[in-house]
Amino acid sequence: MYDAFFAQPLLDLAAWCGALAPAPAEAQVQSRAEPTHCRIRITGTKVAVRMPKGDAPVAQPDSPVVRYVHRGDVIQNNFCLLALGRGSSGPVYRECGRDGYNWYIVVGGQVPVTCAKQT
Repeated sequence: MYDAFFAQPLLDLAAWCGALAPAPAEAQVQSRAEPTHCRIRITGTKVAVRMPKGDAPVAQPDSPVVRYVHRGDVIQNNFCLLALGRGSSGPVYRECGRDGYNWYIVVGGQVPVTCAKQT
């Protein structure tokens, strides 16, 4: 009896919501996300673009350097992505005069967030 008491109002609500939803032919289908063309401007003097070691998702200060970028350079990506490198014992790196955890993912590697600004 308890289940029957709550089941009928839920079925009525589901039918009512279904009547409000657009028909499948009217629904818009998005095949893939449109790129946002994120621009990252380098604010540090000379910043290393680092590739994470092995299977690590986040670069470290001792990760291999892929290339260097300089103040004023603009790196353009299709999407703005951050690698979150939270450390349990404090900040992961100290770059461009500030402590930090996170890295912007750019073409070829990762750049410290403290040395760049999203524009």
